Amino acid sequence: MAEFNVIIEKDEEGWYVASVPEIQGCHTQGKTIQQVLERIKEAIEVCLKAGGEKIRPMKFIGIQKVEA
Repeated sequence: MAEFNVIIEKDEEGWYVASVPEIQGCHTQGKTIQQVLERIKEAIEVCLKAGGEKIRPMKFIGIQKVEA
């Protein structure tokens, strides 16, 4: 079993959007945090089984908001 960093954001319509930076193209959405966490686990499994996506190991450092 592997661990992956998951980024969760909320879009303008109120949906939670989760993505996995280490796996290109691995993302999903859900109406609640619980739902999006369940769905991203499924998405990770699908992406790993497909084998077409490149996994780029990354170490999580942190998140910072920057105004520009």
